[in-house]
Amino acid sequence: MRPSKRQNNELRSVSFERAVSLHAEGSCLIKMGNTHVLCTASLEERVPPWLKGKGKGWVTAEYSMLPRSTHERMRREVTRGQPSGRTQEIQRLIGRSLRAVVDMGKLGERQITVDCDVIQADGGTRTASITGAWIALHDCFQWMQTRDMIGKDVMKDHIAAISAGIYNGEVVLDLDYPEDSEADADANFVLTGSGGIVEIQGTAEGDPFSQEQFEQIMGLARKGVEELVALQKLTVI
Repeated sequence: MRPSKRQNNELRSVSFERAVSLHAEGSCLIKMGNTHVLCTASLEERVPPWLKGKGKGWVTAEYSMLPRSTHERMRREVTRGQPSGRTQEIQRLIGRSLRAVVDMGKLGERQITVDCDVIQADGGTRTASITGAWIALHDCFQWMQTRDMIGKDVMKDHIAAISAGIYNGEVVLDLDYPEDSEADADANFVLTGSGGIVEIQGTAEGDPFSQEQFEQIMGLARKGVEELVALQKLTVI
């Protein structure tokens, strides 16, 4: 039995709340169980120096965890002088994931930064960030469309992410913190709405897992992402 009493193929409860930020061009508060992430998309009329004059835009991301998003207070990274290696790795992952479904040429020479701030963490913060960031970015593009800044075909597909792994010898979907901290294997999957693979991060925490087990994990992850994409579509309809 899982600690949350969920079935092995069952997601945590998921909700999206749009337009939660007064000032951001796009925003979404995503809740996956007890993991809550605020995602905001901010438009800037500029691009990185290496993209100037090329007629293309850029989408990037930043990620952070609030001091009491975890069981004990964490120091803000700004007080340490630089982001941790984990933070840098996650925000690069979010940026790569979003860029995979955006036509940069149709964005023009503009940059959109998606900030993902973890309000409360209970496992799966990076996957929740990617899934919520897509909605914030979608709404930013919608904001731009109403002002005739871009067309309707800048966003090429949906993107969502989920974890799956092996817990107590069972293949399970969407690990929360109690499972993640004791998992035999844990993997994060970033997939498009059409089923394309953007990134897979997988680790055996003890004994190696087999090809057959990986295929089972992958199958659950595909099911989870399909459900998340269906919820995204209902949210932005």
